[in-house]
Amino acid sequence: MSKATRATRALEGAKIPFSVHRYDYDPDADRIGMQAAEALGEPPARVLKTLMALADGKPVLAILPSDRQVAMKRLAAALGAKSAEMMKPADAERLSGYKVGGISPFGQMRRVPAVIEESALAEPFVYINGGQRGLQVRLAPADAAQLLAATVAAITA
Repeated sequence: MSKATRATRALEGAKIPFSVHRYDYDPDADRIGMQAAEALGEPPARVLKTLMALADGKPVLAILPSDRQVAMKRLAAALGAKSAEMMKPADAERLSGYKVGGISPFGQMRRVPAVIEESALAEPFVYINGGQRGLQVRLAPADAAQLLAATVAAITA
């Protein structure tokens, strides 16, 4: 596994303090985010998953705790869209430049609007995928929101 990814380089370039944490990725896990939280020994509320969706047909990122589900109506409303739906995995990989299970919101091939679940900002730090399966970066949630110019909203069911 490489030491640097586009995600870690994006964080370094923005001078955002972070640490890298590796774990044994299980490709057969039912819920990848929950498997990451368990492997890291962290509460699921602190390990965020990055989902790629479409809001009114345009790509967006939804970043939320690994034990929660995104509410599509809330995601659409946070972006001023009429509707939202999950992006197909192949489209998410092509657009982000990352493999499913390793999609990071940082260093994507093309910048897309991001929404972070507001409850995540109450955590002192969070883990977000670092651009490879089995790689998480730990950082302040406010730093993640700032770097992504993310909308902060209640987007979980």
